[in-house]
Amino acid sequence: MKKKIPKFDNEDQERDFWASHDSTEYVRWERGKRIKFPNLKPSTRTISVRLPESMLEDLKMLANKRDVPYQSLLKIFLAERIKEELG
Repeated sequence: MKKKIPKFDNEDQERDFWASHDSTEYVRWERGKRIKFPNLKPSTRTISVRLPESMLEDLKMLANKRDVPYQSLLKIFLAERIKEELG
């Protein structure tokens, strides 16, 4: 029998608990199933990328033709290439 997971008053308490305890004592991971949450918005992080001005201008031109913001187009291009590379 696995240990019972305690009740937490808030996320900070839970975070501290899991940072100092082994989850295998509480959860039977072999029974776990992969699920997808298609409607969740992925977390994002702001980064800084230095691009040659000409590349940025070309990206903005392509984005304008597609009527999308250039940063969104850059994300699309990156996602497509990452998917291709990962196969």
